[in-house]
Amino acid sequence: MQRFAGTTVIVTGSSSGIGEGIARRFAEEGANVVLNSRSRDDLEKVAKDLDGDRTLIAEGDVGKSEFAKDIIGKTVDRFGGLDVLVNNAGVGAFGMLADASDEDIDKVIDINVKGVLYLCREAIPHLAKSKGSIVNTSSVSGTGGDWTLPIYNAAKGAVTNLTRSLALQLGRKGIRVNAVNPSVTRSEMTAELTDNDELMKAFMRRLPLGRIAEPDDIAGPVLFLASDDARFVTGVNLAVDGGVSASNGQPNFMAYRDE
Repeated sequence: MQRFAGTTVIVTGSSSGIGEGIARRFAEEGANVVLNSRSRDDLEKVAKDLDGDRTLIAEGDVGKSEFAKDIIGKTVDRFGGLDVLVNNAGVGAFGMLADASDEDIDKVIDINVKGVLYLCREAIPHLAKSKGSIVNTSSVSGTGGDWTLPIYNAAKGAVTNLTRSLALQLGRKGIRVNAVNPSVTRSEMTAELTDNDELMKAFMRRLPLGRIAEPDDIAGPVLFLASDDARFVTGVNLAVDGGVSASNGQPNFMAYRDE
């Protein structure tokens, strides 16, 4: 299936995990794919398996506004336009807010929130021309709270609501804006969780499907939201969480201890 033949897609945070899975699926379905992370070496490992004529590496920090201009400019120069922006880059931060430093807060907000704002702002004129779409990677942690993820909850809550706001603002321009809200997905970012047997046992008791997600479990819904099959879908935060949200529940990792 080649749903995206001739289209151009940016996937931020695509050197591993969910972003890599999304980028590979778009490439398999014919898209020109722009790979992004802060490590060129990691991006080159992904790119070596893709069609070089349809792949562009754009390493850099999405939390910097000047980089948003840079990656959009390079994309349009190379491929002539932009059809899909996938804002996937993100970082987590466990701990109690009282113990967080300014640097801890800035890192999460800069990448998870400002990065999405900067990329969307720069992409809008080009997506208006192509009648394209934006797909954000939010989280179940953007729809409720977790015991020890206050900064991450705040950041992903912002992405969840930004998705709704931009859908309202950009619909008349022909731009659709949606998000996926995954639960725990196997990746480098979640290794602290997935390598902890005690936490995983507790989580599995809350998870109707009985397993955590793999990157490709998230990639499929992202491609659906970006495709013409979803042409009348906008403003949606799609739970891709194995059923965690069915009871309005959250993972609530690392239950609070007053220590």
